[in-house]
Amino acid sequence: MHSRGYQLDSPQREVVITGLGVVSPIGIGRDDFWDSLAAQRGGIGELTAFDNSNCPCKLAGEVDDFDPKQYIRPRKSLKVMCRDIQLGFAAADMAVADSGLKESEVDPERVGVIFGADLMYCDVDEIVEPMRSCIVDGHFQFDRWGSQALSEMYPLWLLKYLPNMPACHIGIAHDARGPNNSITLGDVSSLQAITEAVRVIQRNQAEVIVVGGTSSQIHPTCIDFRLRTRLTHQIPSPPSAACRPFDASRDGTVPGEGAASFVLESRAHAERRGARIVARILGYGSTFQPPATNGQPGSGAAIRAGIQIALSAAGMQPKDVGHVNAHGIATVEDDRREAQVIRELLGDVPVTAPKSFFGDIGAGSGAVEAVVSLLAFERGEIPVTLNYQQPDPNCPVNVVHGSPRPLGKPVALLLNQAPMGQAVAVVIAAEPSALA
Repeated sequence: MHSRGYQLDSPQREVVITGLGVVSPIGIGRDDFWDSLAAQRGGIGELTAFDNSNCPCKLAGEVDDFDPKQYIRPRKSLKVMCRDIQLGFAAADMAVADSGLKESEVDPERVGVIFGADLMYCDVDEIVEPMRSCIVDGHFQFDRWGSQALSEMYPLWLLKYLPNMPACHIGIAHDARGPNNSITLGDVSSLQAITEAVRVIQRNQAEVIVVGGTSSQIHPTCIDFRLRTRLTHQIPSPPSAACRPFDASRDGTVPGEGAASFVLESRAHAERRGARIVARILGYGSTFQPPATNGQPGSGAAIRAGIQIALSAAGMQPKDVGHVNAHGIATVEDDRREAQVIRELLGDVPVTAPKSFFGDIGAGSGAVEAVVSLLAFERGEIPVTLNYQQPDPNCPVNVVHGSPRPLGKPVALLLNQAPMGQAVAVVIAAEPSALA
């Protein structure tokens, strides 16, 4: 198993969060997002983005009221932005506005962008006719794809679907000429992007990083190719009850979409410009263990090591953690493994699982979920996990359910894991002056 972490007490610069933006199935912007959390209003409903009659999934966490024209500039850039990119761009734009950062306050060479992203799948409507042009006598002729089909497609179509493009578009729009990077590691992409952003600032290669993650898992190819084995088979009434992290009746997740972004700065830079500091990043652990084979249950070693490294890097003991923001993807085995490690290392710490509200957002999950903890710091309470009704003895964790919990210790442990074995843990703490 491989692991990595960072320590704040080394002779490096403290990294703080000064702005956030979110686009999600439960709200766009911090206020609408929190209102849904507080009202326990989930964002999962019938899948409407495409005809789901032949789809293995009938439910999704869709962002229904998103109008990219309100955010994208220049407007012509929409031609080369798929939905993932649009969502990420909008979230980043909100984060920069929320931070109060002005271009005149920072050298553009010292501003970077690091974003988590997934594989991006071509819109079906764009390739129907080109595909048909390759069919001869009922058989697809592969040699016609380059010579015939591509000539019928928009010349810049590929730019719409490259995972590095969210970071590129954000960098162009905000004149961020510093480090620009993209992380494509599935469900851990967002938190891994945060760890990389911290490293860049610690290395003094930038003063400011716009960081986050974005994804839309609501595509027939993604659902069939990547998510089929992880999906719930239930269609409850109401549909918002479909995703049930840590509950005994859970049987899988729901595809979702969304994005969140944060402005990270060195403390010195943030204080110099008089920024409102939302939270501090105290440490992280980034680990990997090859996934289990032959049907054997995973050991949770990567999750365990990630938590231990993150706490050690933060100079904290398990008792110092106020709540865990869990991966909680609602599959039987993944939740069992994560819950048992949390109990083993952290005891009876409160646990919340935001995917219960909006499903699996893939590369955007960790960022959108982190917004839950950041707003919990501001509002003074830990939001519930939806749909938790029947405790599972195999998931012996203290799930926040029924009603929110008082914040208590203003320290959160953020967790994400990916199917291929990556695990990331990040410790964040509220800035004392920002506490509710």
